[in-house]
Parts: sequence; structure tokens; C-alpha cells
Amino acid sequence: MVMSYIWSAMILAALLFSMWTGRGAELGRAVLEGAQSGVTLTLSMAGAICLWSGVGKVMERSGLTRLLSRCLLPVIGRLYPSARRDSQAASLISANVCANLLGLGNAATPMGVAATRRLSRYAQPGTASDEMCRLIVMNTASIQLIPTNVAAVRASLGAASPFDILPAVWVTSLCSVATGLGAAFLFQRIRHD
Repeated sequence: MVMSYIWSAMILAALLFSMWTGRGAELGRAVLEGAQSGVTLTLSMAGAICLWSGVGKVMERSGLTRLLSRCLLPVIGRLYPSARRDSQAASLISANVCANLLGLGNAATPMGVAATRRLSRYAQPGTASDEMCRLIVMNTASIQLIPTNVAAVRASLGAASPFDILPAVWVTSLCSVATGLGAAFLFQRIRHD
């Protein structure tokens, strides 16, 4: 709700300043060009998202997701002790991590929400447990091996090698997850002391 007020204020300010400066025609052109660019970007990203979502479905049906879930279980079990007792929570968290590894944040979010709901069974009603906070931090920061969405944007803008950013993505995503989890554990310790 607050965001709609912010966006409305920004649009109103743009309209007022364009009328005040006499640049209404330029604003109109910019609005139309922006809308066209938005549609073009959406369509170019849709192909990559469909491709990698299809790869995710193939991985799920072939059992590769279960195999990855078992491989990730030692790490997930340490970060989320409730997942050791709840196989469905462990499976949802693993699927979330796998989707994030493929750079599919849009596919990872519903699994993250479902996993958070599942973990809420082990929390006090109305409060977010430490595990839930860690999951949200990890989902938001997300380690990405293949940044599909970013590569799709770069390809749509004419990049010759859309994946040449891989080393930078790996380093920054590892740093962001490590920093986020470190902060979550630090706040957990402060809160319990």
C-alpha cells in the first residue's frame, strides 16, 4: 500500500515538473518508450524463465531434485534443525536452494514461502523463528551458479557474452549469503542473551 503512494507521488511530481518546465511532449515520449522497453524486456526474459523452469521440472520428475536434496541435507540440517524432523520442510528448502542456484528467484520464492509456512509449525504463534529468519535471508541473498535472469536481460540488451559475469556473480552471491547468515546468527545470539 505504501509503495502505491510512493509511485503515485513520483508520477505526480514528474507530471508537475514536466508541465512547469514545458517538457510535456518529452515526458510523453519517454513514457511510451519506457512502456515499449518494458514489454520487450519481459518477452525476452520470458523465454529464459520458461527454459529454466522446464529444466527444473525435468530435474524434479527425473529424481535429480531428490538427489540434490539428499546432498544438501547435511548443510540444510545444520542451518534448519527442524528440517531434520520434517522431510517436507527439508524438501521445500532444498528445492528453494536449487532454484536459487539456477538463478530462478521467481520460481524459488513460492517454495521459500511454503518452506517458511512449514517451519512456522515449530515456532511460537505470531513470531518468526530463527530458522524462518535464516531461510528468508538465504532466499533473498541466494547463491547463484547460473544467473539466468541477469543473463537474459544482458542478452536482450545485446551483450555478446551474457554469461561472462559468472565469476563476479559467484563471488558476490557467496559474500551476500555469508554476510546475511552471519548477521542472522549474530542477531540470534544477541536476542537470546
